[in-house]
Order: sequence, then C-alpha cells, then structure tokens
Amino acid sequence: MAPTVQTAPKDLIIRNIDGKSVTVPLDRDRISLGRSSTNELCYPDDAGLSRQHLALVREGGAWFVEDLGSKNGTLLNGKRVEKKMSFGPGDRISAGHLTIEFADVASATEHTVVFVDHGESVSSASTTVVASLDAVLGPQVDDLNKTYVMQGSPQMRALIRAGRELAGHRPLDELFTVIMDLSVEAVNAGRGVLMTLEGENLVMRAHRGEGFKISSTVRDRVLKEKASLLVRDAQLDQALRDHMSIVEQKVRSMIAVPLQTNDRVIGLIYLDSPHLIREFSREDLNLLTVMANVAAIRIEHARLSEVEEAERMMAKDMQQAALIQKGLLPSKPPAIAGLDIAGKTTACRTVGGDYFDFIEFPDGRVAMLVGDVAGKGMPASLLMSSLQARVQVLFEDGDELAKKVGRLNKSICANCPDNRFITFFMTVANPATGELVYTNAGHNPPLIVRQAGGFETLGGGGVILGILPIASYKETSAKMEPGDILVLFSDGVTEAANPQDEDFGEERLAQVVAAKRDCPAMEIVEAIEAAVHEFTQGAPAADDITVVVARRI
Repeated sequence: MAPTVQTAPKDLIIRNIDGKSVTVPLDRDRISLGRSSTNELCYPDDAGLSRQHLALVREGGAWFVEDLGSKNGTLLNGKRVEKKMSFGPGDRISAGHLTIEFADVASATEHTVVFVDHGESVSSASTTVVASLDAVLGPQVDDLNKTYVMQGSPQMRALIRAGRELAGHRPLDELFTVIMDLSVEAVNAGRGVLMTLEGENLVMRAHRGEGFKISSTVRDRVLKEKASLLVRDAQLDQALRDHMSIVEQKVRSMIAVPLQTNDRVIGLIYLDSPHLIREFSREDLNLLTVMANVAAIRIEHARLSEVEEAERMMAKDMQQAALIQKGLLPSKPPAIAGLDIAGKTTACRTVGGDYFDFIEFPDGRVAMLVGDVAGKGMPASLLMSSLQARVQVLFEDGDELAKKVGRLNKSICANCPDNRFITFFMTVANPATGELVYTNAGHNPPLIVRQAGGFETLGGGGVILGILPIASYKETSAKMEPGDILVLFSDGVTEAANPQDEDFGEERLAQVVAAKRDCPAMEIVEAIEAAVHEFTQGAPAADDITVVVARRI
C-alpha cells in the first residue's frame, strides 16, 4: 500500500445539522466525542450519537479516527469506520448529526503534498540519474570522494556545515527545519519538502515553498528501493512532461533522496527548481544522499532521546504515584486486644491494584478488608484509590456488611469502566468472642488455619464488584479459637506459578502458616511472601501480592 501524506493540522471544524460550526484546537493526542460529559467534545442533545461515540487519535504526527462501538456508527468519507482509520485534510467524518473535518480544507492544498500518477516510470536515460547510499559511499566513487575532501570544495563545505548544525541537541520540530534549510541551500534549490514515514503515512515535517505535486513513481522508488533520483530536466522527461502539474509548476530539475539509516528508510527529502540557471548535477545528488543519511541518523537519535526523556518522566511520575499509593494503605496495623494483625501488599509493577485496610470500632472490634482490581499498573492503581475512598464512607452508618457491599457495588458500577471490575472481601472480627462476620464479592475465600490442625475456607458471598448494578450479597459468620490464624490474600499468592506451571495453591499457603503458627503476624506475612518467591524460583511476579494475617491470642 502506497503511503499517503498528511500535514500537521491545528484545528477541527465541527458542523451540526443547521450548518453552525465550531472550531476546536488540536491541542492533545486524543479527543473523544459523544453524548457523555466525560468526553472532551460533549453533544448531549444529539440523539444520533452514543455516550462514547468516537475518538480522534494522534500517533506519530498523523491523525486517526476510531469508532468506540457506537450504536449508529461513524462514517469517514461515506465509508463506515470498522477499525481505526487514517484521517487527513480533505477527509470528512459523519457522526450523528455532526460533520467533522480539518480547518482550512479549502486552502490545504497550498501546504499539502499531492502525489500524482504519471502512468509510466521516470526513466529517460538522458535526463534521469539514479544513485544509492551504498554506491555513493562505496569504493567505486573514489574519484568523487577525492573531490569532496579537496579543501574548500562546495560539497565539503556543505557537509562540514551540516555536521556542525546537526551536532547539537535540538527539538525534533526544529531539527526538521534545519535539515530542510541545509538541503535547499546545499544545492541552491528553489523549494523543498521533508517528510517522514509514520506507519503507512508520510507526514510533512518541514518545507520551503508550497503546492508540491510529486510523482508517485519517484516517491515509491525512493521509499521502497532506497534510490536517490535526479531528473536534470523534467521538460525533457516524457513521463513528467506529459503531466500538466509539472508543466503548471514550471518544474525543470528535481532531486528526491531517502532519509536512510543503515537499511531502513524513515522518510524522504524532495527538492526541485523552476529554472535551469543552475541545473542539479550528479554531485548534488551524491551530496544530498550523504546529507540525508546523516540527517536520518540525527533524527533517529533525537527521537530516541525524546523517548528516553518521556520514559524518565514516566518513571518519575510512577515513583510519585507509588508514594501516594503507599500513603493510602495502612502504615501499621492497629493495636487490637486479643488479635495480632499484620498486612502487606507488593505490586508487580511500580504501582498496583491490590488493596487492604483496617477499620477500628470503639467497642474493640476491627474490620479487615482486601480488594483486587482487575489489571495491573496505573489504571488499576487509580481504581484502587477510588475503592479506598468509597470504603471509608461505608462505615459511617450501621448497616450490616451485606448492605454495605451492595451499596459499594452500585457506586462502583456507576463509575467503573466496562473492562474493569473488583474482587472484594470484608470481615468484622470481635476479638473478645472470636466471632467473624464477613461478606465476599468474588474474592479468593480466606483461610482459617486452626490451632488444632488443618484449615478451612470462608465460603459464600456474591458477584464481583462493578459488573451488575443490582446485586445481592450474603453475610456469613465463622469463629476463631485462640491460636487460630485468619489469612486474607489476593490471587497473586495462590496463583503464583513455578517453571513447571504449577500454582502455589491454598495447600502450600496453609502449610506455610501452620509452620509459623506461634510467630508474630508480620513474620507470618513475610514467610508467605518468601515462600511464594522461592516457589517461583525468583521469577518476576506476574500479579500483585497482598496478604493480611490476623492471629487470635
């Protein structure tokens, strides 16, 4: 598939059914549109739109439109958008009663490269010269290399200047402009354009002049064959002369070279001249081929630097997020007469979606809670923080646990994304009597490891949080005898796998706890964590690990 070309538009024009329009700046990389107020572009009164209808996404400088599963669909130039599709100047999106296009479409051709098909190759031997980076840098051009190193030669001065200008650190946008200026000035071209490949799109990065109409054959040979092309006189080349766009632009001589790093082409530079005062030469072609190679390497280095800087900023943000998340979890367990309590969570990434908490009651009882948000990393962490805030509110009234969890589920359903859910377990322990009252919302059933031997699971409960807005939950009770140990845990413990793909499982968990039954609760927590690490033979954890231990004393 031949690459298309896109500029970097700055605004959208959105028109409604009455013809009224609004201009929207393209100041972010993702813009969603729909009836819901959560969208950047909200149209609540357009019945033809879904709550989350479509998104415009910028990737590598190119724009795409993506339908978000809307009921009535999204059209791009009259064709239904089934998946993410390229969206550029001249395209029109239809959604509900709206039409969307880039601003200044009428004048976009002044700043847009148009590729034209001449129906035959650019191949006139008398007017066209073909070169390649390997040929220019190879031993067969020793004589040419000698002229390059001659003190004061124009080619040498151009290369020295290019090396000096491209040596320092520059932002990518500025770098593209510098490369364009160097190229035009090196061969005294009338105008030029620099484009980079972003997926299947050619994106204009810098230009001198306007209204470029380039042979699609030239484009394809440069990009696919890594060929550098020189047409000395377009008016003498049969394929080009017969195309009116070339005649109209008065293009006489042109050069197109690949932005090539090793064996990979990342774009092209196109130059032309409307006069023959100075016809482009083979030396110009060779010079531009080498300069484009140097420029391409510099562009790749700049891109890598930007990626590394973004990764550094992301790592810094994640570290800050980890500190915030740590502050939301209990810094130490409560001191409860009759119970020795401890808890710990370890994220498999910088931040995680596991949650635990303790809530003390004035009468000496204590609530212990464990939750596990589906997924990992930052999205799960944000939802975990939301869960923690909602749980605190639950204990401001005297409802029984089952009703509390039902209210919590309803709140989560109203705000939880469709692809997210939470497993949750909550129990209230009375240390004086050993009584446990608990409700489970799809979480791993906790264990009670008995002082007398063996263990049992705390079964019963209801569906996970965030799936069904109206769900009922069951309140169940159990009893702990002195010396019994209650273990709440996330699936990162029991589903941790060894190289043989065996799960750690409940049996091993109970054995670890039983072996440490006379130890403090925190020591039991750490023993479980160490046993899981040993079982997986030190492999990186695939999921967050959370353990809460309550030992009745």
